[in-house]
Amino acid sequence: MKILRTLIFCLVGLGCASAARANFDAAKKLMTAQGFIQNYYADSVNMDRVVEQGIIAMLKELDPHSLYTDAAETKALTEPLNGNFSGIGVQFQLVQDTVYVIQTTAGGPSEKVGIIPGDRIVAANDTVIAGRKLHNSDIMKRLRGAKGSWVNLKVVRRSEPDTLVFRVQRADIPLYTVDASYLAAPGVGYVRISSFGQTTAEEFREAVDRLRKQGMTDLIIDLQDNGGGYMQPAIEIAEYFLQPNDEVVYTQGLHQPARHFRANKVKDPLAGRVVVMLNEYSASASEILAGALQDHDRAAIVGRRSFGKGLVQTPIPFPDGSMIRLTTAHYYTPSGRSIQKPYERGNADSYRNDLKDRYDHGEIFSADSVRLDSTKVYHTRGGRTVYGGGGIMPDRFIAADTTGINKYFREVRAKNVLNQFVVDYVENNRKSLRANYPTEALFVHEFKVSAAMMEEFHEMARELGAESTPEQQKAAAPLIKANIKALIGRDLFSPSTYFEVVNPITPTYREALRLIQNPTDYDSILR
Repeated sequence: MKILRTLIFCLVGLGCASAARANFDAAKKLMTAQGFIQNYYADSVNMDRVVEQGIIAMLKELDPHSLYTDAAETKALTEPLNGNFSGIGVQFQLVQDTVYVIQTTAGGPSEKVGIIPGDRIVAANDTVIAGRKLHNSDIMKRLRGAKGSWVNLKVVRRSEPDTLVFRVQRADIPLYTVDASYLAAPGVGYVRISSFGQTTAEEFREAVDRLRKQGMTDLIIDLQDNGGGYMQPAIEIAEYFLQPNDEVVYTQGLHQPARHFRANKVKDPLAGRVVVMLNEYSASASEILAGALQDHDRAAIVGRRSFGKGLVQTPIPFPDGSMIRLTTAHYYTPSGRSIQKPYERGNADSYRNDLKDRYDHGEIFSADSVRLDSTKVYHTRGGRTVYGGGGIMPDRFIAADTTGINKYFREVRAKNVLNQFVVDYVENNRKSLRANYPTEALFVHEFKVSAAMMEEFHEMARELGAESTPEQQKAAAPLIKANIKALIGRDLFSPSTYFEVVNPITPTYREALRLIQNPTDYDSILR
């Protein structure tokens, strides 16, 4: 104890103060504090926990996107971007606390053993998972696992009187980031990208090749709600539209000199018209792609101002699987615009409330309410004026659509009535649906949600506690019908069917399609 008192006095007392200050930097101070806690604290302490909390506290003083994640959190963050995971190969949703199989991965483990859409998984390795109010993450922990490992599943199937048992060997399952691709109109393709992962550029190429065979010359790229991911796929996709050596993006930070990322030559570039759809949830790599195409006057941007996430995080992994993602630079579009919206260091709450502030200010519903920073004026290759200060401002603003989103619609969505109704309907009518609509195209063009179906829907809504008036039902009917049809189409065919059904009722998509089909209007934007 005498040694401890002497050391403390030497560090902070009058006798050694000047010498200590001369050689005592912040890093040594942190290590000294850790040593004192570890060796002299009065009670037992989990030093791993103390160090983790110290790192978290330090990063909070920097910016909203520098963060620390433990091993499990790191895996959860990186897995969706890495192109695959190990599991049983099913797409599912929870309906009344039961795992309902929507689709099986073609050639995947579940399909190989005979699991089919409509099956309900009630137990995994003798652990009951039905009726336990588990979250999606809890279910995935039980279904995913190491490649080659086995899981025993108990499955309830409507056509079978007894519970079925399947032994499934887990395998690598591909994760797709291109949610949908289809021919929206003669000569016009539509591709929706949900995030930017390792396989996104290849998925995009495959979608474009497929659409070209169907006669596509012009393309709508849907980046709405795309929170970003890896930068490189965004650069590779931009190369389809830019000239070789055109700048796509550059990064720069206090300790990182400017790094310029330029387009390489691709084998089959796309020369037609391009429209990019954005909204307030489009971030990071989405903004890199949209900003590059806008700055080079290569695409018309339609929608609402994007999120404004333009900070570069460098991963710093630790041996235990944890990781720091430290902001080391800023993203800039070719014209010099910083993508990052303003933030106050250490004030994460204000940053997180930005979207709410936009909503309250009216920006989501009116172009006149968008706050443009007149001090941050930039110009595209052709001389058009664009603004910095955070996010990508579209060339054609489209207000958020609230048509039909009344109290009744919010309740049926919150109480999961839509999904439950579709699950029951498809399960009861799968054979007849397949017989009457053998192709996706026939379903999209011919299937109608009948009045009888709507009556059944309203009855289920009442049973599940979603009360309504006839006026509310009438106002929400077009939106409910579109969602019912889209969800049925997704169950029968693919996620692409969902978007092919709902897109035509959304204003941003309708404007994107109108614009790309009107060369005069399209060209007037890019002049």
